[in-house]
Amino acid sequence: MRATLAYTSARILMLVASLILLYLVGIRGLLLLLLACLVSGLASFVVLSRQRDRMSGALINRLKNGRGRVSSFRSRLDEGAAAEDED
Repeated sequence: MRATLAYTSARILMLVASLILLYLVGIRGLLLLLLACLVSGLASFVVLSRQRDRMSGALINRLKNGRGRVSSFRSRLDEGAAAEDED
């Protein structure tokens, strides 16, 4: 959860910084939003790769350890399939 929060916060900060810089350059309106999303997305792809890797690793570990909704759903699905196979 901590890695996800750090990554999301960094992405939001990059978007806000892009909005401010592009606004100061003179871009306004819908174009400002579109360019800010594009610039912050490209910048975060490069700058935040380590944080993204940490976040995905934490999510995968959470799923492997069975502490997520997906793994509990998967285990119930497997139990149901096993019960059907016995019939």
